[in-house]
Amino acid sequence: MNAPTLSAATAAVSAMEDVVDAALTRLATVDIDEHQVVAYDIAHGAAAVASARNLLGYGAHGEAEERLTVAFVADVAHDLATRLLGREANWGVDRSALDAIHDFMTAGRAPELLASLVDGAPSHLDEDMQLASDTFRRFADEQIAPRAEHVHRTNADVPEEIIEGLAELGIFGLSTPVEYGGFAEGGINDYLGMVVATEELSRGSLGIGGSLITRPEILTRALIAGGTEDQKQHWLPRLASGEVMAAVAVTEPDYGSDVAGIRVAATSTDDGWVINGVKTWCTFAGRADVLMVLARSEPGTTDHKGLSVFIVEKPRGDGHGFEHVQDGGGKMTGRAIDTLGYRGMHSYEVAFEDWFVPAKNLIGEEAGRGRGFYYQMQGFENGRLQTAARAVGVMQAAYEEARAYAESRVVFEQPISEYQLTQAKLGRMAVITQGARQLSLHVAELMAKGDGMLEASMTKAYVCRAAEWVTREAMQIHGGMGYAEEYAVSRYFVDARVLSIFEGADETLALKVIIRHLLAQRTQ
Repeated sequence: MNAPTLSAATAAVSAMEDVVDAALTRLATVDIDEHQVVAYDIAHGAAAVASARNLLGYGAHGEAEERLTVAFVADVAHDLATRLLGREANWGVDRSALDAIHDFMTAGRAPELLASLVDGAPSHLDEDMQLASDTFRRFADEQIAPRAEHVHRTNADVPEEIIEGLAELGIFGLSTPVEYGGFAEGGINDYLGMVVATEELSRGSLGIGGSLITRPEILTRALIAGGTEDQKQHWLPRLASGEVMAAVAVTEPDYGSDVAGIRVAATSTDDGWVINGVKTWCTFAGRADVLMVLARSEPGTTDHKGLSVFIVEKPRGDGHGFEHVQDGGGKMTGRAIDTLGYRGMHSYEVAFEDWFVPAKNLIGEEAGRGRGFYYQMQGFENGRLQTAARAVGVMQAAYEEARAYAESRVVFEQPISEYQLTQAKLGRMAVITQGARQLSLHVAELMAKGDGMLEASMTKAYVCRAAEWVTREAMQIHGGMGYAEEYAVSRYFVDARVLSIFEGADETLALKVIIRHLLAQRTQ
């Protein structure tokens, strides 16, 4: 079988970039809010094309990598053509815009090519990152995966032995500078290690593995960005060791992606602050020792300039609800929100009634007043990249389960793994998963250099949607058993569904972040 070459894939990417560029030129002349459907498709098209551009370097590693890259680029081309078809005028391109790569697309999407890629291709991590990957994979296999199904089916808490084991591995200190008891030295490996670890732990379980690292890291980065030296000395070593586990309280019932509009109030007193209001989707709030709360500290403000970040200490809890009362009468109440998947950490609605927080727990103290939005964004810096890494881990787990099942399930006197349709599905899963993995690693390198914020958003947009397809097809390969909770693949499917919602809902990410940044780049 003669697959297209890497040079043909490169030419196809260039042709797709021309289409995206023309579409952005057209979009720059209209009101985005009046053309949201087209803007959304262009954002996702741009994200996918950027993914294809990134994979070209991977394709130069060898024959298997080249064939996988060709299949990935052809898949992106097909997705772009589907979005474009019938809306060419809205995109500002001619109907023949992608005709030049039609033959490439046909050959790159050939069932025979996809079927030949069931084994995928190597990830090409360097020695240090491969060691990290192997370490966290082993922990996921031995400690997380055996407990994942029980936690999911019973909606139980994250087992303490998992938290303790990860703390021993140093997972909570990956972003903490070495001078504060962590392992971060300010290099590329800080970011790559986070991506590799997050993927492997998510492969074991999204709910009790891959997401445990996120919240301590958000608070850690906020403290590094705005904390006083005393605050850093006090909190960072405890976060890095796992002695203190954190949850993040930002979203409110009426304010999700629109963070600048939040209303929970922090009122200044003689010796601290009193917090009142309700936060929602506060994951891990029950077990957490502290909540990172973004609240409006400046009366009369209505935008991001009046927000501050507080480290709110609380007793540990378990189960599906909690209520804590302070000696002075302040009360904090948590109600767990039942969810389809992503179980174990539990997401809570948390109500504060005159909850007192000492002045020393305002990040930055007096200098940090009104700067909470910026510190929160510093904390969220890696959130979208981490979510992409979590998606890759879930995809990898789904692919492995589907392949193993296909090899053992006999239908019409032969294993279903021998049927072309199954092979093509598994091949496309392997292609998309590796493409997503390489993209996440690339963006980690960009972010280590102080760049990559737009690319992180684009990565999340592409990878999280891809995870939905991969987990769905893994479930389909299982047939009726895919719908049974006794097989882990059903958990992967419902877990994957949340990925396009948190850390920036897909629609908001496309319309408020990706498109606007792409258009802004054109005017620079």
